[in-house]
Formats: sequence, C-alpha cells, structure tokens
Amino acid sequence: MSRIEGIETFVIRVGTRNQMLVRVQTEDGVVGWGESGLSSRETAVAAAIDCFSKVLIGQDSRRIGRIWQELYRSQYFEGGRVLTAAQSALDIALHDILGQSLGVPVYQLLGGRHRDHVPSFASAPGATIDDSLAEVQSLIAAGWDCVRVVPSYEESHGVFSPRMSIARTAQTLIALRAEIGPEPVLGIDYHHRLSVAETASFCNMLPPGTLDFLEEPIRCEDPSAYKALRGMTDIPFAVGEEFASKWQAAPYVEQGLTQYMRLDICNIGGFTEAMKIAGWCELHYVDLMPHNPLGPVCTAATAHLAMAVPNLSWVETRQAPTEALGFHCPKLFPGQVDLQGANYIVTEAPGLGIVVDEDAIRAADGADPIECPHLTRADGSVTNW
Repeated sequence: MSRIEGIETFVIRVGTRNQMLVRVQTEDGVVGWGESGLSSRETAVAAAIDCFSKVLIGQDSRRIGRIWQELYRSQYFEGGRVLTAAQSALDIALHDILGQSLGVPVYQLLGGRHRDHVPSFASAPGATIDDSLAEVQSLIAAGWDCVRVVPSYEESHGVFSPRMSIARTAQTLIALRAEIGPEPVLGIDYHHRLSVAETASFCNMLPPGTLDFLEEPIRCEDPSAYKALRGMTDIPFAVGEEFASKWQAAPYVEQGLTQYMRLDICNIGGFTEAMKIAGWCELHYVDLMPHNPLGPVCTAATAHLAMAVPNLSWVETRQAPTEALGFHCPKLFPGQVDLQGANYIVTEAPGLGIVVDEDAIRAADGADPIECPHLTRADGSVTNW
C-alpha cells in the first residue's frame, strides 16, 4: 500500500499568468504533481484542496477512481468548477505517483499509446490583417497544419464592440483564406463574447470554406442556445474548455452541438473524468481538441491523455513562436514534455515525465492574484472577457 502522507498547494507567477500547483507525497517518498485550470481564482481552488486534504491523508494513493468518487460525493453540493478544478489537480498528481511507482508513463496506465507524437495547433494573435497574415504564414512554414487566430477585439478602455469586431474579423479571415489556400485548418476563438444573433451574423459574413472551426462563440451554460445556433450555420463548433464534468459535456456530445471537444484536463476532473468523456466522444465521432493554456504540468497531462485516446485532432500549445508568454519557465520546470516543431514528444519516462525544481517553486509561492479584464459594451453593460 502507498498511503498519502502530505498535500501542498502553490500559487506561482509564470509568465503573464498564475499557476495553481498541487504536490502530493506518499509515505514511501514518491511525489506527484498536478495543476488546476481555474485561472484567476487559484486561491479558491487551493482552499478546496485544503478541505479535501483532510479526507485524503492516510488513504491508499492507488485507489484513484474511488478517491475521485469520494471527493465528488462527499458534500451535499456536488461538483462546480472550483471543486472539480481541485479534483483535477489531485487526480493528475495521483496518476503521476502511480506511473512513477510502476515505472511506466501515465499514458500506459490509460491503455497505452495510440500515436507516436501529439500534434498541436498554434495561435496567431496578430492585431491587424497584415500581422495575422505574417504570423499564420510563419506558423505554417514551421510545420503547423492547424492555426487559430484571435478576433479583432477592438478593446478601448475596457470596451468591447461586437459588431465592429465581427465585421473586421470577417475581413481578416477572408484575406487569410485567400492567402493560405484551402489546405491549412483555420479556426478562431471568440471567448464566448458574442450573442446567438451576433454569432449568426458573423458566420453569414464568411464565404463557405473560410473557417474550419469556431471556438466558444457564446457562453455554454444553456445547450439550447448552441442548438439554435447550430441551425443557423454549418461551421464546426469547438466547445468544452469550461466544462467541469461529464454531465456538462453530455448534451453537447449527444445532441451534436460541438464537433471538437475542447475539454481541459485541469478543469474536467483529471484523467479519471477526461477518459470517460473521450470514450463518449468516440461513440459519437467527435474528436478531442484539448484546451491547454497553462504550464508544464497541464501540458504533460494533456499530452499523456492525447497519447491514450484514438479520437484526437490537436492539442492546444502556447509555446509557438508567435506567443512569447513564458508559461513553460525552464527554471521552475527543468524537465518538460518537449515540443518539436508542431508536435509534442512524450517519452517513456515514468509518471508525467516532468522535473520540478521544488526549491524554486517554494521560493515563488504566494503570487499576487491576477484579475481577468472586466469588459463592458459601449453602453456600459457588462460583457464576457
């Protein structure tokens, strides 16, 4: 038996974001690392993990599925993004421990690898048409066959104007497609800033074949809104990065409301829940396109998940040359999953295969909270970031 002896949380600044890491140690000295995906509310997740720690200390670390169920069911108010983000970090750390204990990579615990490497898509955040053209062309030349662009947000003093944005973004996408031709996959992430009507208008501005996927155009709380939108456009949707359980994912898979599942392993419930959703998606011919905007622990977990599922398109990378975000600081994480060209290479190293400089992590602990932008529309009403 390998009992859990200690659990610690760390909130550290890496690049332009905070990361919430969890360190789990067993009585025989094996250490596993996990990461939460709930950006900008890291201290809330850390508090939830502190509550869970009182339940977990002394438990057999190998009983991962049972631990998941106990943590989920052990309060009257089950689930929710804060609690499931905490469970995600713990679940990833427990898989890391089990892989190290058995001397195998995590993907081996999940059924073995389906592929030799993990393809990624990259983002081009160019602010103008010329910037976007240059960035997309550079990414394609570097080996990426799938590129996501950023809309023309036209933020001014925290104001977002959707009609201006969709008009200018449509012009950019039309110019991009004309320049790169039909072969590269081209997508866009609207970060749930639009309404159903605004999204439909945006799609109608685009000639057929312009866009290969539209990510998170509207908020995801109400699947019927996506169902209505699905009837207004034939552009594939990429939805799911905010989902915190298989129950949230269910209507989107069952009703054909997303064509790419954007689950985040650090929000959805870790490997335990992600593998269930992956199988559900396979049943309905939906490929995974995992959300991965955080650090090396999240990237490693995402890459191991991607190795172990048959239905994968691409994982997100924020390490492309068009983004100097610094999320993968080698001083804090001297051993990471390696990005070679457009592909992540996952080795036979046991567990997640990452190396963490614990002294550096402890020295960096206690980062000040980072607040996401608070945006309004031109009339002063609140809108999404």
